[in-house]
Amino acid sequence: MRPTSRSFKANARGALLDPGLQKALARAKDGFIGRRRDAVAALPEFESLRATARDIKQHTLEHLDTYLLRFEAAVQAAGGQVHWARDAGEANRIVVDICRRAGAEHIIKGKSMVGEEIAVNPALEREGFDVVETDLGEYIIQLAKEPPSHIIAPAVHKSRSDVAALFSEHHGAGSESASSDEPEVLLNEARRVLRDRFMAGDAGITGANFLVAETGSIVLVTNEGNGDLSSTLPRTHIVLAGIEKVVPTLEDATTILRVLARSATGQTLTSYTTFVTGARRAADPDGPQAFHVVLVDGGRSDMLAGEFRDMLRCIRCGACLNHCPVYGAVGGHAYGWVYPGPMGSVLTPLMVGLGEAQALPNASSLCGRCESVCPMMIPLPRMLRALRERANREHHVSWIQRSALRAWGAIAHRPALYRVFASAGARAIAALGRRGGRLPGSGPWTDYRALPRPEGRTFMAEARTRLGNRLR
Repeated sequence: MRPTSRSFKANARGALLDPGLQKALARAKDGFIGRRRDAVAALPEFESLRATARDIKQHTLEHLDTYLLRFEAAVQAAGGQVHWARDAGEANRIVVDICRRAGAEHIIKGKSMVGEEIAVNPALEREGFDVVETDLGEYIIQLAKEPPSHIIAPAVHKSRSDVAALFSEHHGAGSESASSDEPEVLLNEARRVLRDRFMAGDAGITGANFLVAETGSIVLVTNEGNGDLSSTLPRTHIVLAGIEKVVPTLEDATTILRVLARSATGQTLTSYTTFVTGARRAADPDGPQAFHVVLVDGGRSDMLAGEFRDMLRCIRCGACLNHCPVYGAVGGHAYGWVYPGPMGSVLTPLMVGLGEAQALPNASSLCGRCESVCPMMIPLPRMLRALRERANREHHVSWIQRSALRAWGAIAHRPALYRVFASAGARAIAALGRRGGRLPGSGPWTDYRALPRPEGRTFMAEARTRLGNRLR
């Protein structure tokens, strides 16, 4: 997926004018927020768990090299192999090479955000491999040739009728979706089609929610069981993961799992929480003959070394998206790349370049809801402000904006001058408000909102009137 983050404003305008998308976003938002609220309320120690989970990840990041090497050694001891990839191109070459050496033709794939990040599906298809997504949401958007619009609910923007139309188009004769969009009908049809693909899979690709340094295990969290089938049925299992996914011990992984599911879907635990350790052993009834883990850097080392290290604590739960008023208004595709919402507004500029994604740090009201619900306590508003400052410093914003900010800074640093401009501005706004006029440059606001009628006095003047000598 080529980033279209540079076109965020145009993307957002299109999203706001899409009635089907707006209906889908409203429906999804209420469910996510309500379920998380109830799950957190049912666990009195949730805030304490958040702090513990944050500390585990922070400790791991401070010693990331140690735990990654420990993980590699444990994977090798369990009969697997670890591959290191500096970027998307290198990661894709590694995956293609593994599939070729395995003699694979048909590849089944579980949900993987790193897979989306490196665009592994197109890379494999260009080399002649047949790839099918097995997560239902990912399967739907694969048929639609669209990227995911949410990191845990990829097809949240699709209605039942949309899904029925896709199934009817792609499943051919015998498709019941041609005459019904009932959920049970659609689910049964997807099961029937995907069952054959599972059985034909030569290689399976999954992501990993955690990598356990202690045992060399990967942890998969799903609600459909497709991750288990993708990792156990094929002869070869390939895991795609960012280097930040490692945690020291099994106990650490289970601690973070307690905040992950509650934050993501409002569940105590997801339906399937699976620990996979290495290839099949002699006594195992099933499992892959070969087990590979591809660890992707993709700019994470730069984050680790700089002011955005805290972003590497992200466990991709989606809570920040679900509570963000901007994401709730425009959806995920407007952000133009793999990671939407507040977390994407930080990650995307760091991964694809601030020049390509300059608008994203400004796609936030800085209300702070994202930080308040983040299970890893990531200071997203602080990082969004830091990226705005960097964009200004590196001239990724127009000279008009830079000049306006310099003028504002000059005035704000001089209290007497600030009071003069504030008083003049308050009188001007009051005059415009009384005449029902618009503020210059305020069209995006006043086209859709009534301009409040100010009193013509500044806050400081009003405070002096009310508080008198008590104001210092």
